[in-house]
Amino acid sequence: MAAPLICPSILASDFARLGEEVKALERAGADWVHVDVMDGHFVPNLTMGPAIVKAIRPHTTLPFDVHLMVAPVDPWLEAYREAGADVLSVHPESGPHLHRTLGAIRKLGAKAGLVLNPATPVAVVEEVVDLLDLVLIMSVNPGFGGQGFIDSSLRKIERVRGVLDRAGSQAVLQVDGGVTAANAGACVAAGATALVAGTSVFKGGADAYAANIAALKAA
Repeated sequence: MAAPLICPSILASDFARLGEEVKALERAGADWVHVDVMDGHFVPNLTMGPAIVKAIRPHTTLPFDVHLMVAPVDPWLEAYREAGADVLSVHPESGPHLHRTLGAIRKLGAKAGLVLNPATPVAVVEEVVDLLDLVLIMSVNPGFGGQGFIDSSLRKIERVRGVLDRAGSQAVLQVDGGVTAANAGACVAAGATALVAGTSVFKGGADAYAANIAALKAA
């Protein structure tokens, strides 16, 4: 079984040192940089706009995996792509026409991701599977870092894995929320190929990032 991609969420980083933080993640062996964008409307928190993403883009060659927790989402796609997003992931609840939104992302030259909240049905994946480069399973309710992993997410990972495999899809299956070295192995065993981690990567400061990432890969 291949080691999962590790995608540290900079929501848990030192915002006063974002450029240095993404450089440190690259040195430590991270695969992608996960950027959580929240608008204070779709979720009860407010984070970073495209100007911040653009400012940190020159500091690393790692792909930027931008998770858009905003509504409506369509007006923001181009701005985040221009800022340096390689992957743009959206929630089906964040706009009226998911198929059109995913197509727009691909037209911009980015990879298209679909995000499933804990209560979002897996059937949504089946309807747009041919447009997906990534499916993100939220193992917490979106909005804040540091939440505990919802155990029933493992069954959801298994179900989505089945949908992707039956469709012959090569989409990345990512998990986000409360991911630690203690549950990373179960996520991968259920079918995940990428893990988003915040607190479990950034704890201990930059000197600990490499060991924290290695622990997630080895779990």
